[in-house]
Amino acid sequence: NSEDVRCKCICPPYKDHSGHIYNKNVSQKDCDCLHVVEPMPVPGPDVEAYCLRCECKYEERSSVTIKVGCVILLA
Repeated sequence: NSEDVRCKCICPPYKDHSGHIYNKNVSQKDCDCLHVVEPMPVPGPDVEAYCLRCECKYEERSSVTIKVGCVILLA
């Protein structure tokens, strides 16, 4: 399920740009700043330096397991 996977990039402040958290549904191999951060907040020459500061993590979850757990908890 496409809602059960995402790449989350946490980018700290850089020069005059504030920090930001980016989420995007991409494959694990595409989980990096260049594929997730859109629109890129810095001009071309600063992209590499900006992306090196970002921390990107691939996350998976099972929504079926979460729903079953909620039903059991509420029953």
